[in-house]
Amino acid sequence: MDAPPTRNAETRRAQLMTEIIAGVEVPETAAVAEATRHIREMTSPLIFHHSRRVFFFAALHARDVGLRPDPELLYLSAIFHDLGLLTPFSDVEQRFELDGADHARKFLLDRGFPATAADVVWEAIALHSTPGIPGRMGPEIAATHHGVLTDVQGVGLDKLDRGLVDEITAVHPHGDFKNGFLQALLEGTRDRPDTTYGTISADVLVHFIPGFRHVSMVERVMGSAWPS
Repeated sequence: MDAPPTRNAETRRAQLMTEIIAGVEVPETAAVAEATRHIREMTSPLIFHHSRRVFFFAALHARDVGLRPDPELLYLSAIFHDLGLLTPFSDVEQRFELDGADHARKFLLDRGFPATAADVVWEAIALHSTPGIPGRMGPEIAATHHGVLTDVQGVGLDKLDRGLVDEITAVHPHGDFKNGFLQALLEGTRDRPDTTYGTISADVLVHFIPGFRHVSMVERVMGSAWPS
């Protein structure tokens, strides 16, 4: 008698993909469906729609530049990437990007994904707001980062087919995203300001909190325990 099939990446990808927006298929796997429900329930509509748009923009970018990310891992990276703004992973005070990455890693491992897949998603989320580095890494990491840049800062938006963009935003409206997203960043980091040192979130705190400033790198070096 043949051994029962094991759950792996090939069997996950074998499931039908039926949701198509802007020519991008959403992997219709159990993990994708569960993650979508989880993020819809755990986050605000603004973060949910943003996370889904990031997936579609990431997939379009990957297609344009010849990247071939695993569609399921790309989706899970995008859908979880901002969860840490609203749901800290543990009592450890850390960057919101790490909270989101830790949530995603646990989600994947608890559902039988190999550690290598969980690590890819972790890196894509942990690095999604870091300038310069993700684009030089694997396809899921690079594509997630570009999807975030497109939806948050409009990077590469002018290179996308306007009809495809309109199709995405018809399903996941952009609305007053600029103000809403900056407010979400503020609310998600203002109680852990030290974790924003050296990150883009520091700019948000400086802008919205009167008198806020981090100790600068120069001050940290000059104030170190070394005598010279």
